Amino acid sequence: MGTLYLVATPIGNLEDLSPRGLRVLRESQLIAAEDTRHTGMLLKHFEIKTPLTSYFEHNKLTKLDAILAALADGDVALVSDAGTPAINDPGYELARAALASGFDVRPVPGPSAPV
Repeated sequence: MGTLYLVATPIGNLEDLSPRGLRVLRESQLIAAEDTRHTGMLLKHFEIKTPLTSYFEHNKLTKLDAILAALADGDVALVSDAGTPAINDPGYELARAALASGFDVRPVPGPSAPV
């Protein structure tokens, strides 16, 4: 049974990603991203090959079951375009669904847009 990691991503400079955030992105079996094009640039910069799927406002209902199924097999990292996911994006719904399904949800702190 996997863990859903809420990974804070850089707001601006890509090198602001924490070492823990890098490790989680590399070791997760799937990354769910608000915008795969934006996150793809981050992954390319750090040479991270983890599979990537989109999870945003207009597809959240169709992607939820697949992401929860992935969690049953291993860890999933959730990222937003910039900053901490699940604050100003649909990530909070994924976090709630993961908790309701019995999965652990853990933050990986870092940049946050409100701060």
